[in-house]
Amino acid sequence: MTEQQAPVTAAPPMPDVPPAAVVLPEPEPRRDRRVLRAVLRWTAAAVVFAVAGAGTAYGITGMDRTDLPGLATSSDGRWDYPRIVGPPLPSGSPAPFAASNKAWAHHADLRALVLPAPAGAREDKALRGTDGWLETKDFLAEYARQSDRKKFGQQLTDHGLRHIAARGWTMRDGTHTRIYLLQFNSAAVVDHLVGSGTGITAYDGPAHRVRGAEVSVFDEDFPARAEVDDIGYSVYAEAKPYGAEQVRQAYLSAGDTLAVVLQTRKGTAPAVPFQQTVILQSELLA
Repeated sequence: MTEQQAPVTAAPPMPDVPPAAVVLPEPEPRRDRRVLRAVLRWTAAAVVFAVAGAGTAYGITGMDRTDLPGLATSSDGRWDYPRIVGPPLPSGSPAPFAASNKAWAHHADLRALVLPAPAGAREDKALRGTDGWLETKDFLAEYARQSDRKKFGQQLTDHGLRHIAARGWTMRDGTHTRIYLLQFNSAAVVDHLVGSGTGITAYDGPAHRVRGAEVSVFDEDFPARAEVDDIGYSVYAEAKPYGAEQVRQAYLSAGDTLAVVLQTRKGTAPAVPFQQTVILQSELLA
């Protein structure tokens, strides 16, 4: 990806599709990098690229309702996310997955890379922290057992956690979403934290139990074709029988950043808004 591109005129939006997906400039190729065709099928309105000063603006647009199994009507349960403009890159800084970015680092302000709340949400202002940075103990409060909080906290310290940006909200139906972006010094550190033999994720479930979740299992229904290139996914859903609520959770390895997405709802937590939220957050980090 070059740091400057000529503007591209957006195609007319598809009718009756709310704005909802992030479209970003394509990073420079690396390894066997595949084109984001799976993600682009989610997009109902085309790209608007505008190179301004030192960085690139990007927007959230709509996703095609027919791209996921069973998502074909206006009542499919997706949320109406706003269109946003992300922060420009500092002058001379590469995109996170550019070939010249050996650490796969995010040079943009991490606080501006947290997915915004959708329309109709009541935002959880406590998750904004101080100056947009959340204390580690507030993130660890998501985990049920003191032993998990202590162990996970030590893992974060050992891996050199730099800071945490977060956002949370509750929808009218009671669905509660929390997103945490944890930034480290390099992608190698995140990969070790997530995927090593003593890491925080595994195929049979996350290593640390989230509050409200009894048994979490790998989410076989998460749409792999919508996954964003260069992002690693560990996605889980609480297995039946649920307690008072069902918990869905995702751990996303995005270069030097670990994104944790938690979504809960009394009874059953719908899959569609969770999938939508995870993919859109992935695109913001790509």
